[in-house]
Amino acid sequence: MAISKILNMKDCGGHFHGKHLKRSLDYVMNPEKTQDGRLVGAINCQADAAFEQMKETKRKFGKVDKRQGYHIILSFKENEVNPDTAFEITQRFVEEYLGKSYEAVYVVHDNTEHVHSHIVFNSVSFVDGKKYRYEKGDWAKYIQPITNRLCEEYGLSIIDVDDGSKEKQHESYKYWSEYREGSFVWADMIKRDLDACILQASDYQQFLDLLSDKGYTIKQGKYLAVKPQGMTRFRRCKTLGDMYSDKAIRERISNEDISFYREKQEEIKPVLIRCKVKRYRKAKMSGLQKRYYAKLYRTGKLKKRPYSQVWKYKDDIRRMHKLQEEYLFLANHDIHSAEELVSVISSLTDKRKEVSSEKSRIYKARERSRELFDIADEMQELKPAEQSYIQGDEFFEDEHIKWEMLKQKLLSQGYSLDEVEALRKHYKEEYSQACAKERAVFKELNIGKSIWKSLISDNVSNGKDAEYNKETIRDRKGQPGR
Repeated sequence: MAISKILNMKDCGGHFHGKHLKRSLDYVMNPEKTQDGRLVGAINCQADAAFEQMKETKRKFGKVDKRQGYHIILSFKENEVNPDTAFEITQRFVEEYLGKSYEAVYVVHDNTEHVHSHIVFNSVSFVDGKKYRYEKGDWAKYIQPITNRLCEEYGLSIIDVDDGSKEKQHESYKYWSEYREGSFVWADMIKRDLDACILQASDYQQFLDLLSDKGYTIKQGKYLAVKPQGMTRFRRCKTLGDMYSDKAIRERISNEDISFYREKQEEIKPVLIRCKVKRYRKAKMSGLQKRYYAKLYRTGKLKKRPYSQVWKYKDDIRRMHKLQEEYLFLANHDIHSAEELVSVISSLTDKRKEVSSEKSRIYKARERSRELFDIADEMQELKPAEQSYIQGDEFFEDEHIKWEMLKQKLLSQGYSLDEVEALRKHYKEEYSQACAKERAVFKELNIGKSIWKSLISDNVSNGKDAEYNKETIRDRKGQPGR
């Protein structure tokens, strides 16, 4: 899965209008982040002279001021893609979205836990001098659909953009991203604390005071935003759900309605466990009793739960999961010594090369049939018109003639439309399986290298010489196609 995000670079003013554009290019092409420049590519310009060429385009058309460029980021799901595959996807994205009109530099950064791509492109077209305009809805209409289609071709997961909401898609990605660390999720903790404060408060101001007492920093602007202890950024309450907008919070406080909490409880299906314990009938509380106990809670006569401190253990949870993965790796491969570890890493490196070669073979075979697929795509577009013509509507005669020409093209190569679609599906499934194998090997290899790195660090810290040369297990990657 990859989620896209687009940023703009404004005019810096003064005599150096393109300062932000220059800094962005320097940042994305940092050799330490791009394997010494191996994961750097460019289209319609040279990477090492991109800024000068972009400036020249601006001078040529007299548009050196105002918006200088744009920056697109493609973030991939952890352990789902390797840097070379990410580079291929990014390259194809740039060629399709910008290739005909704009100078662009694209890179892949693999220095973090998540492989991600950066695309920096000129705001002025080198073809006609028109400035790129990002309109509301372009993300859902053009950018993310292209990303999804490419990810699907490479066997990666995709995100839904049917509702056209960039904010919602960002939140869904963030929700997944948080859960990858373990059971702790910031959003869940914030919602629990908001619910508790809403239930206790008699008015909106008291709600804010109670929230502050729990250690939250509050920011009130157009939208209510909160930041709990341990969190680096503010979180807008409305992004947590419809029941957490400023308007909804005020209504829930004024109505003192506990039905919301009852509905939330009903969503959790209880699991019945047979046990030899004497059962007692649970006493039911009347509406008046519930209201009374709620008032007691608000006034502090009932013991309040302390503020959640789960965030403090987030790093510990991440380390625990890492140790678990490393233990399973050693157990599954029956590793009892450093020699065996090196041997397994070497074997996984060779296996990764094999699956990558297999993936490359399938991709090349699919590309050799690209002409057939293009014809099939044209015929699929004409299919509704052809059906109307068959039913007697002569208005679509031109489309019918074109349909027959395309049909003959396929037949001359020994294929029908259905056979081409079956071939496309076959290649898609094959490629998806190859990508899944590559991801699995890639993940195993990374775990092995992590264990080896820790082993080397421990030996050095203990004053021992490292017995094994890191070069023996380094996975030397081939130069990606540009």
